[in-house]
Amino acid sequence: MREISYRQALNEALNEELVRDQTVFIAGEDVAIYGGAYGVTADLWKKYGDERVKDTPISESAIVGVGLGAALTGMRPVVEIMYIDFIPLALEQINNQAAKIRYMFGGKCTVPLTIRTEGGAGRTLGAHHSQSLESWLIHIPGLKVVMPATPYDAKGLLKSSIRDNNPVVFIEHKMLYNSKGPVPEEEYLIPIGQADIKRQGRDVTVITYSRMVLFSLQAAATLEKEGVSVEVVDLRTLLPMDIDTIVASVRKTHRVLIVEEDCKTGGTGAEIGMLIMEHAFDELDAPVKRLAGADVPMPKSPVLEKLAIPDPERICQAIREVLQ
Repeated sequence: MREISYRQALNEALNEELVRDQTVFIAGEDVAIYGGAYGVTADLWKKYGDERVKDTPISESAIVGVGLGAALTGMRPVVEIMYIDFIPLALEQINNQAAKIRYMFGGKCTVPLTIRTEGGAGRTLGAHHSQSLESWLIHIPGLKVVMPATPYDAKGLLKSSIRDNNPVVFIEHKMLYNSKGPVPEEEYLIPIGQADIKRQGRDVTVITYSRMVLFSLQAAATLEKEGVSVEVVDLRTLLPMDIDTIVASVRKTHRVLIVEEDCKTGGTGAEIGMLIMEHAFDELDAPVKRLAGADVPMPKSPVLEKLAIPDPERICQAIREVLQ
């Protein structure tokens, strides 16, 4: 099977959906002529023109507002917020409108809106361009929140997001765009809300998502040399969360480490841990452990930025502690 980059996989998904469905269009800051801040929409404007790939003003509320209105009138917009740090500027449209309209109208209308954005640290872009705010979004009923880690998952989940009749926030990690992996040439979809076991193991379960999947797999490979068998569960979708896969893995290994890049306080890992307590407490042989980002604004310094987020070495150490 061919190997392509995460960026290319997203670009292919967008291109295929533009071809398949004439109601699909793309809008956002610099997505057209420039091809997107990280090159995801490269060459699509040349193929489809201004009607299908639209540059917008620098106004996050306007970008999401246009997408919301278009979705309500029968289109399937894919709008881009260049950095997740700017999502708060559009929370009125996302939280009070897009997430609630289908419910408030008793299902008589749908909101097939996909909001692409990117988050996470790693490029030393400082506190305004390096946050992980997914835990804000999973607190909003009516949304779906997707965070793929691999090119294969990114393509299949983006296509499913565009076809979904509910608003989806699709979060891409800025450090994954150049990562490569196998992606079939034929069309495929990945169901939203379905986790994936990226590595089978027997001694401890690592539950994670996005870039931390790659770090966790590196840690698992290191610990294998020490005779430790680590199972890595990639959530892929944070809302809805696949509790069945989580519980099945906990029943298998009886020990859990949750790895996340967002801040520990009020983070996604707290929700995962509580779900395990509610659904699989009797299966645990040790307390659930969390390894998360530090509760600090993301530093600009490369040295301090590295200290503020988990890495493979700290994941290894956390797993060793769970096994003590």
